[in-house]
Order: sequence, then structure tokens, then C-alpha cells
Amino acid sequence: MKKQFRVVDLAYMAICAALIAICAWITIPAAVPFTLQIFGVFCVLGLLGGKRGTIAILVYLLLGAVGLPVFSGFNGGIGALLGTTGGYLISYIFVGVIYWAAEKLLGTKLAVRITAMVLGLLVCYAFGTAWFMTVYARKSGAITLGTALGWCVFPFILPDLVKMGLAILVSDRVRKVLHW
Repeated sequence: MKKQFRVVDLAYMAICAALIAICAWITIPAAVPFTLQIFGVFCVLGLLGGKRGTIAILVYLLLGAVGLPVFSGFNGGIGALLGTTGGYLISYIFVGVIYWAAEKLLGTKLAVRITAMVLGLLVCYAFGTAWFMTVYARKSGAITLGTALGWCVFPFILPDLVKMGLAILVSDRVRKVLHW
């Protein structure tokens, strides 16, 4: 028999999808904008676990796909997902699935969660950068991998690791208080 989600689980997932949207709105504009989205994604996974967290991420992306302004710069719609930075957004699903798989196979120890988040972040960078290069080449001409990494990855590594650490800290503390 399949285990169904409780109403409270659905409410948590909806609240966490909204949390990612709020984090997306905190933006410093650039070719690839600096946002707190990845903080939101990591926080949601830490709060809800892999399965519910991945579903919350999917809900967030679906809200944006149908046109709600949940992405950075209050953007939404399929155009935002198909644009140069859309690969980073879509890769959040992979981040969630990696976290979910690690949790399912290895448990929820801190080392497992950190490793899963780091692997997810690497996949996010790889998928998002490949997507960026493809879409950018169609619009403006080809760029080198080094240029793409310089625009899309290198400036984000340290801030993203800090966001990851903060997300783990925040999600652990909130889970203890709310008994999620």
C-alpha cells in the first residue's frame, strides 16, 4: 500500500515552495543573478527531507512555469525556464533527487546531507552551465567553457557554500523547534 501525504505534509511543501520564491526575489543582478534560491533549495531539503523537499522544488518550478513571478527579478513563465539561466532552475530538481537518493541509501547523518548537497551543487553548476552555453550561443554566439565558468560558476562557489552551511544550520534548528 502506498503511503499518502498528510495534509500537514502538503502544507509544509507549499510553504517551502513559497520560501524558495521569496529567496529568489532577493537578487543582485548579473549575467547569472546572485540570489538566495540555492539557499532556499538546500533549506527546503534540510527541513522536509529528500522526498517532500524535491516535491516542493517541483511545485516551485511549476508555479514559475505557469507564469507566476516566482523566479529572480519577479520573472515567471516558460520563457524564464528556457532562457540562459533556466538550466540552473531546472537543475534544482536534480539537486533534490540526489539528496533524496543519498538520504534513502545512506541515512540522514550530517556528513551524508553535506555530501549530497555538494554533489547536487556540482550537478547544478554542470547542467546550468551547459544550458547557459547552449542558449547563449543561439542568441549571441558561442563562448568558451572558461568564459561561461567565469560568468556562471566561479563567482558563486564561495557564496553557495556559505548558503549551504547556513541552510543546514537553519533547517536543523527549525526542524527541532517545529518537530518536522
